[in-house]
Amino acid sequence: MRRTRRNLTEALTDLILERGYEAITVQDILDRADIGRSTFYAHFRDKEALLLSCFDDLRDDLRRDLDAMTPGVEPHDPGQPSIAVFAHAYRHRRVYRALCGRHGGNIVYGHLHTLVAHALRMHLAPHLAASGSPIPAEAMAEFYTSGLLGILTWWVNQGFPHGPAHVAQMYGAMANPGIAAAIGRPSDAETRPTISNASRH
Repeated sequence: MRRTRRNLTEALTDLILERGYEAITVQDILDRADIGRSTFYAHFRDKEALLLSCFDDLRDDLRRDLDAMTPGVEPHDPGQPSIAVFAHAYRHRRVYRALCGRHGGNIVYGHLHTLVAHALRMHLAPHLAASGSPIPAEAMAEFYTSGLLGILTWWVNQGFPHGPAHVAQMYGAMANPGIAAAIGRPSDAETRPTISNASRH
């Protein structure tokens, strides 16, 4: 089962890089993976389900990161769930080039937006509530998710010029002061994240 899924994912990735997602049919995927139609439909209902399965482990990574945090306790890095996104993209660079870069479609962006916004909302809600912030967690999560995915798309289309830790620090340098202000944390220069040259690769 695992090998079949891997073969289908690799076939999909190859085809997206060659033709773009919208131009691909299920039959194209079957021909490239050399897998029968009945086998495909035993695992996926359509090509979109196969596409979104590429991000199953990202959802699991985000859930693990969030479970490791203590709700209501002031976080060292309020934007920490973003680190899982950049690390996942770097581990699966070829897939992200196909799915999130110039060749991908809006389906991936929408799926990632839902995934990340939910993670950020769940992470930030107890901190905002504890601080008495008037900003709804949903609004803040939407705002920062759009920024995160903007940085992710830029990074992918630039060919991953920096390592994931460096990109996460870039995002944090822009995002964390606003999050800190919303939850009543100091946001002077000493508390803002720094971007080290060591994390560029």
